[in-house]
Amino acid sequence: MYSNQNYYYVPHFYDYYRFPNNTQLVNDIQKAINAEYSAIICYEKLAKKAPSKDERNRILEIQQDEKRHLDEFSAIYTNLTGTKPTFKVIEKCPEKYREGIEFAIKDEQEAVDFYLEIADNSQDPHIKERFRRAAADEQNHAVWFLYFFHK
Repeated sequence: MYSNQNYYYVPHFYDYYRFPNNTQLVNDIQKAINAEYSAIICYEKLAKKAPSKDERNRILEIQQDEKRHLDEFSAIYTNLTGTKPTFKVIEKCPEKYREGIEFAIKDEQEAVDFYLEIADNSQDPHIKERFRRAAADEQNHAVWFLYFFHK
């Protein structure tokens, strides 16, 4: 088994092995990378505005999960394409804390569906597993943000 902390996607056979080019999968992974990158930036802002130390720490823990997802998705992308992905903010984070938390709830829930769709459409078991695990993490994040929103 591997640790989530130090996971790097490695092809099954040889270092030069590349998966057949699946444009939709590659595009979806690039979109997921940009979503994770956007979340990392947004959660940094939200953590600074958090009303309590406990909330700030939980948001920073969630941000660490997003960084792990970004690293894992980037490694998958690189193995599929032979190139490094680009990072772009694709979602603007609201300025006010409560609006940012509401935004995060919706964003995390949409990520769950999107990541499960990527897992379902992939033929590779490692990609399936990484995106299913990320979907479970995103669901957990949504619950925390919902808790903060109703607090």
